[in-house]
Amino acid sequence: MAETNDALTAAVLEHAATYVRTFNSGDAAAVDRLYTDDAISVWEKGHPASGEERRKGLAEFLSAKPVLKNKVLESYVTSDTALLVTDWAIDIPATADSPAESISGIGLDVLRLGADGQWRFAIDNPYGKEL
Repeated sequence: MAETNDALTAAVLEHAATYVRTFNSGDAAAVDRLYTDDAISVWEKGHPASGEERRKGLAEFLSAKPVLKNKVLESYVTSDTALLVTDWAIDIPATADSPAESISGIGLDVLRLGADGQWRFAIDNPYGKEL
């Protein structure tokens, strides 16, 4: 029996919460498992990163020990595809080389449901509204 749209939406929202917890753990490999193998991230306008470039950029960013807060503004789910609109903020602590920093945006994310029943990011566009 196929899952109801309500159940699929609940699973997508749980994925969003899991992402925040995992991101805040700083474990780049664990965060990467929340993405599809062919996922792209658009951290810079006009430059979608995928594969090793995406993984390397994520690991480098997480090494600064950023703390993510995220609120899902909208979610739309159909079959094996979901769209999330999120209001997020990240605080990056100061280091000996750089001051503390805060960044935020309205993100647009596309997720796919894997054969294993897990949702994963296929497109991660944290500045979706601004691009």
